[in-house]
Amino acid sequence: MLKNLPTFLSIYIAFVFLQSLFFKFSGSEQSDMIFTTVGNWMLDIGIQESIANDFISFGGIVLGVIELLTSVLILIPQTRIWGALAGITTISGAIFLHLFTPLGVIRVVDVAGNTDGGLLFAMACGVWLSCACLLYLERERHMPPAFESV
Repeated sequence: MLKNLPTFLSIYIAFVFLQSLFFKFSGSEQSDMIFTTVGNWMLDIGIQESIANDFISFGGIVLGVIELLTSVLILIPQTRIWGALAGITTISGAIFLHLFTPLGVIRVVDVAGNTDGGLLFAMACGVWLSCACLLYLERERHMPPAFESV
C-alpha cells in the first residue's frame, strides 16, 4: 500500500486541479465571484489598481495554466517532486486567500447566495496535505548523494 501511496496522492491532486480548469477557463459565475472578491479585497488594502484589475480579469486563466502544468508534473514519477512543490505553493496561496480575505472558508457560489459549505476549502486542505506527504515520500529519491548520510 505504501508503495502506491505517491500515485494515489498524485491522482487526487491532479483530479482537484484538473476538475477546476473548466470553471477557470470558461469564466464561470463561481470563478468570477472568487477572483472579483479577491481583486476587490486587493483594492481595499491598497494594492495598485492595475494589479487588482489584472487579477480579476486574468487570475483564473493564469492559475488554471499553473494548475494544469502542476498536474502534468505530478503525474510523471520523474517530475513528481517538482509538481508537489508547485502544488503546495499554489494551494498555500489559495488557503491564505480563503482564511484572510472576504472570500472565506464557506464561500458564496452564486448571486442567489448559495454556498459551497466549505467544500472548496476542504479540497484545498486535502491538496496541501497530499503535496506535503508527496514531498516527504519522494525526498529520498531526489536527495543529492552528499546529503544521504546527514
